[in-house]
Amino acid sequence: MKQTLLTLAVAASVSAVNAGTLQTSGEDLFISTNGGIKVHNADKSKTFQLGGRLQWDYDATESSDAGVDTEDLDVRRARIYVKGKMGDWAYKAQFNVAESDGAKGGNAEDLYIRYTGFGKSANVTVGKQKEPFGLEGLTSSKVGPMLERSAVTEFYTPGRSAGIQVHGAGSNWTYGVGYFEADGDGSNDIDQSAITARATFLPINTDDLLVHVGAGFSMRDADNSNDEADLYNVEVAAVMGAFHAQAEYFEAEFGDVDADGYYLQAGWVITGETRPYKKGAFGLIKPASESGAWEIVIRHEDGDGKYKDIGLNSGNGEQTSYGINYYANNNVRLGLSYMDGESEGEDGDELRARLQLVF
Repeated sequence: MKQTLLTLAVAASVSAVNAGTLQTSGEDLFISTNGGIKVHNADKSKTFQLGGRLQWDYDATESSDAGVDTEDLDVRRARIYVKGKMGDWAYKAQFNVAESDGAKGGNAEDLYIRYTGFGKSANVTVGKQKEPFGLEGLTSSKVGPMLERSAVTEFYTPGRSAGIQVHGAGSNWTYGVGYFEADGDGSNDIDQSAITARATFLPINTDDLLVHVGAGFSMRDADNSNDEADLYNVEVAAVMGAFHAQAEYFEAEFGDVDADGYYLQAGWVITGETRPYKKGAFGLIKPASESGAWEIVIRHEDGDGKYKDIGLNSGNGEQTSYGINYYANNNVRLGLSYMDGESEGEDGDELRARLQLVF
């Protein structure tokens, strides 16, 4: 009986395979499944890619001063995207399927069209995109060695906005400057606008050492007022073999109010891999062997920030974070982090664990 069922199953599989033929109406197509689904023609002038990420987090946050004591297991991020290009035109559409903290998902993250006909030194992107400001802010959430961005980055970095940006890169430099909506997705948002810019440079880029420096600026109309908010940022980073470090300083003027803050971060890939770098931002560590890669990281920050990760409100404070990551392969990462700090005289801490799948 078991042999009969096995024979029927094999026959059904063969019939399904032989039921149709994959054909193209024009050029030959090349398909890759090494990280999502990638399709391109012979000269790669036409491409299509489908991918995404899923992050399941366990989170325990406690602050007796603020009356916070929570423990949760939920989806931190679940995103899917399509991107590609057709000649000199490129596009990307990325959507949240679900997100934590009560958000129901369904909103667009990236939604833009890009013209690349001027070459690598001058691309033009129109649509919802990340504003060019801050190293940690422009580093993808699936890539950063700490599971959550620093409180100061969360406080000062604009994030994604609708607008137009001109940006480019050379062998050791990048730049971006854009005009954006400063607030929301309503019907009159361009009335509150922002001009944001960033430039980076590699003064040293050898096989043994990479040094990155950069600066950013954003001049924005403040929410619900006639005031103007000016944001400033300087950044420095270095990679030397398995060691990596970065730091950023932020300053802001909100009308008559001044604020500032900084963070210092250092990490070591115990198994010897080097943290990748490309066009002014870092990439995801890829294990050199089938046994995976291990990384430890520490970060300290001080100043005005959003200390919600440790159960506290925005304010002046400081926070120290410790993390360890295991990269099982190019797609799967397990991370554990502990954050402890204080803001405006109140203490709080957070323990977070994450299982991440990138495709």
